[in-house]
Amino acid sequence: MGRSCMKRAALFFCAAASAAQADHELDGRDPVAGRSLYAEHCAACHGADLEGQPDWRTPDEDGVLPAPPHDATGHTWHHDNTLLFDYTKLGGEVALAAQGVKGFNSGMPAFGEVISDEDIWTILAYIRSTWPPRSKAAQASRNRPH
Repeated sequence: MGRSCMKRAALFFCAAASAAQADHELDGRDPVAGRSLYAEHCAACHGADLEGQPDWRTPDEDGVLPAPPHDATGHTWHHDNTLLFDYTKLGGEVALAAQGVKGFNSGMPAFGEVISDEDIWTILAYIRSTWPPRSKAAQASRNRPH
């Protein structure tokens, strides 16, 4: 196996391990604690009931989309846990750039200096706890190695 193939294989296995680990990070977390943390750090933009901002699919005059809902009507459940964690910790621009996404102007700030990693996982567990079974299952499938 050539060096290039070995590097790609290593990246694949690291990504797969990371996704599996991220799925495990949400297990056993207290949704009540997550709800409190969400209220403190997230609700001002994403809504007290996870409803997001009005017209969240329409960019503002600067091309930034308003904060989306985190309930089942939004798209949070369309993303794997690693991206959700990175998006919260690093901010939207950095997290998307790491995924190779260009030209998306995210308004999500980085919370890594404000919220601990443990509390970010707890908030994500709370958000996931509010989704209907179908959304939970669809999101969970994104956390499994392909």
